Amino acid sequence: MWPPIDLIAAEPREQPAPRYAGPLRDSFGRRINYLRISLTDACNLRCVYCMPEEMRFRPRAELLSDDEMLAIVRVAASLGVTKIRLTGGEPTIRPGVVELVRAIVATPGIEQVAMTTNGLLLAELAEPLARAGLRGLNVSVDTLDATKFRRITRWGDLRRVWDGIAAAEAARIQPLKLNAVVTAGFNEDEVVPLARLSIARPWHIRFIELMPLGSVADFQQEAVVSSQQTRALIEAELGPLYPVAGHDGSDPARPYRLAGAQGQIGFISTVTEPFCAGCNRFRLTADGKLRLCLLRDREVDLLTPLRNGCTIGELNDIVRNAVWHKPWGHGLPEGEIPQIRLMSQIGG
Repeated sequence: MWPPIDLIAAEPREQPAPRYAGPLRDSFGRRINYLRISLTDACNLRCVYCMPEEMRFRPRAELLSDDEMLAIVRVAASLGVTKIRLTGGEPTIRPGVVELVRAIVATPGIEQVAMTTNGLLLAELAEPLARAGLRGLNVSVDTLDATKFRRITRWGDLRRVWDGIAAAEAARIQPLKLNAVVTAGFNEDEVVPLARLSIARPWHIRFIELMPLGSVADFQQEAVVSSQQTRALIEAELGPLYPVAGHDGSDPARPYRLAGAQGQIGFISTVTEPFCAGCNRFRLTADGKLRLCLLRDREVDLLTPLRNGCTIGELNDIVRNAVWHKPWGHGLPEGEIPQIRLMSQIGG
């Protein structure tokens, strides 16, 4: 029997993973059934809070091939992973993304495949992705002001993003969520117009605290706007926010609703209100590393064993052992800032 989470010391255990049948669990007893896969570290934007403008990306040969990625998906599914989210960089720029989605959807055991995107290519891809089986789409929209959007993204076109959102709606990809990273000095004055979108549309508008990572961490720490501050701004203009019943504790977005609204408003408070106790996820980077916590640098290499001819059984053992050593949570309260990757190189 697994001990209750709140009775376990909040540090990863270093002993080998015990041999047990059944779905993936870590050493704290959390069931891990959600894998986020970065399809590429490259992006067609250069958001100021995410990466430098002169960013260099890995050559394709250093990234997982479709076959290698699908082999990992099959192993993950056999270990009880039921949900996949495809991220980047920008996942829609990966060649053959629609066929890759179709193949992941067809994997036995996988119940949902979703995607997080900047939306620039959705106008062309939403319908094909929906036909391939994509269920769930998160689109990054930090502002409704086209000039400010271009400044934040360095060269993005907000009209193309809105065309993509309209295409996703027409293709009936649900749920449709709009993600806004709230950044001091850039868009904290935009949260009210963004929140207002939830009144007339059945969208989930989600406000995310800026998370410090890598070489841009100093800027990111100075630019954090807490979820409490964001919520206060919204309620001052639009009235009280009411909690949505039935919240899944593994969902980092705490959901609320404005009176009479069709949609929801969520707050992802990684910095000020960590939700580590309910974490059910791990990440696969585009270059084949398992990252057990978004804000911890420890990773486990899968690409090298795959290219050295490891068996499916051996890959299974590597994944199970890696997940067993998933840490309790991040180290931001202690001043530990992950350094080896930017957000775009992890996949969020």
